[in-house]
Amino acid sequence: MNFGRTLFSQVMDFVPWTSFDRIVSKYKGDVRVRTLRCSEQFRVLAFAQMTYRESLRDIESCLSVQPEKLYGMGLREPVARSTLADANELRDWRIWADIAAVLIRRARKLYAKDALSLDLENTVYALDSTTIDLCLSLFPWADFRSTKAAVKMHTLLDLRGNIPSFIHVSDGKMGDALALDLIVLEAGAIYVMDRGYVDFRRLFAIHQAGAFFVTRSKINMKYHRVYSHAVDKEVGVGSDQSIALDGFYTKKDYPQHLRRVSFCDPETGKRLIFLTNNFTLSAETIAAIYKQRWQVELFFKWIKQHLRIKRFYGTSENAVKTQIWTAVCVYVLAAIIKKELAIDVSLYSFLQILSVHSFEKTPILYAFSDAADRNQDQAQANQLNLFDS
Repeated sequence: MNFGRTLFSQVMDFVPWTSFDRIVSKYKGDVRVRTLRCSEQFRVLAFAQMTYRESLRDIESCLSVQPEKLYGMGLREPVARSTLADANELRDWRIWADIAAVLIRRARKLYAKDALSLDLENTVYALDSTTIDLCLSLFPWADFRSTKAAVKMHTLLDLRGNIPSFIHVSDGKMGDALALDLIVLEAGAIYVMDRGYVDFRRLFAIHQAGAFFVTRSKINMKYHRVYSHAVDKEVGVGSDQSIALDGFYTKKDYPQHLRRVSFCDPETGKRLIFLTNNFTLSAETIAAIYKQRWQVELFFKWIKQHLRIKRFYGTSENAVKTQIWTAVCVYVLAAIIKKELAIDVSLYSFLQILSVHSFEKTPILYAFSDAADRNQDQAQANQLNLFDS
């Protein structure tokens, strides 16, 4: 690495700029632009995410502190908050969504050989959504309830590396199960979902695609037992049954047999009922797979705590989606750098270092290797470290 470059500039080297330019050209993002081209807008928004900037004024003030270093960060001149506000308002948010998709593909290749906590060769995905609350008077386009606005972030998380393979940002009214219509199903993969995704027509589509699902059963589900399998009750499995649905519409939507597994969680003592179309794995493994769904909950909690997706720099739909997608880009970019450079720090520590040392001309490996040594002595026990080694 060049010792004369800022840490932030070295991080930006991992952005695939050739693909970036192609995407910008596709959406004509730089047509008739005199100041703050798309590459500069991305750098500014990434800097804001990495350094916890709370507002446009905050971003402007922070970048103006050391104007002599802006060129080295890829900025031609100081950024005015009005210019950045206009760019966030007018430039198509799909630019940043497509860039995130490129980064996600790259990250998934890097983490493809990582081991799961379960002894499985299948790719395991956790599907869920999180609601980001907004003020109805400021965000009237994000209608959710009579007195509240919100957007939903539907996410399919690849549990090898905790990399989001699919994200869809919708208004707060979109039902969770509708996200299944937007996902390109992968044969042989296992999709883990909560009860909000129990829509038998959509679950049967997963089955027909040659994929598997693991979800929770609803209390009022009508069914009858076809066959009972032998179980080991010492591991918490209460029953393992093949069932057929009895509801007039549900048995039309899902005409084949399902597997119903009853499991008592030894940690909480809670009895859980799982539904799956996988009849090969053991009942204990089915329960263990569902337990991995918690990883997507941790993902949502982490990004809400450590990235800027709860307070927005603009109020339009385009500005909100721009900020969410650039936050996803920063998350995945951090995962890529951590993997490619074999940096032994948590994602939390990674962003903390960037927030403090972005302007410093420190070799990237030196900055993070020094932090790794410190982390061995002081563990961040109360943080959600998704990329712990």
